[in-house]
Amino acid sequence: MLRKIITTADGSKTIQIEEWNEQYHSIHGAIQEANHVYIKHGLLFCFDLLKFLNGKVQEISVLEIGFGTGLNAFLTLLQSEKHPMDVHYVGVEAFPISSKEMEALNYAEELQVLEKIALFEEMHNCTWEKENRLTSHFTLKKQQKLFKEITEKDQFDLIYFDAFGARVQPELWTESIFKIMYDALKSEGVLVTYAAKGSVRRALQSVGFSVERLPGPPGKREMLRARKGT
Repeated sequence: MLRKIITTADGSKTIQIEEWNEQYHSIHGAIQEANHVYIKHGLLFCFDLLKFLNGKVQEISVLEIGFGTGLNAFLTLLQSEKHPMDVHYVGVEAFPISSKEMEALNYAEELQVLEKIALFEEMHNCTWEKENRLTSHFTLKKQQKLFKEITEKDQFDLIYFDAFGARVQPELWTESIFKIMYDALKSEGVLVTYAAKGSVRRALQSVGFSVERLPGPPGKREMLRARKGT
């Protein structure tokens, strides 16, 4: 399928699949969406939750469903240096972007962290199927496979569910996929997604998640956050 680079409303770029009229990130702002959904309501929420449950946070394990442009991973790496927190990050992606597409993305520039651009490039160029230590606080393992092939159990504190929308890939938003997500999370684990459809919420609930609606990022009224019980 044909993919092209487009500029979103906040100035950050993303990739569009023209055949589907679907983007890797919101056209209302790629960075804004990622920060709102995955960092604010995902990573930082999970950080505070683990601190509340355990009294401290030594490390957080993150599974990303749809590594894509690497934006969510890059933002997470930046946060790991701010707090600090040790992040073990697994990004699953069946169809990696090309080097040419990666070079056209402007996240380091828009985030005003040009000194980190080499880290963003390393995230894309590092070896697949191997744990790569990118900084003292961040390790990345990229896995090239379908989401239904995930087999980890009770391993992750947090899941970024950033698959293409149910309009174009409804098979990724089913009970069978969310059961895999539920099983992959540790007790009290968290899943966040930009999606807010009733069918998605019901599918999450049907496999055991408790689900809450939260205000969405710019251009979207709501998003979902789900938690796995003890």
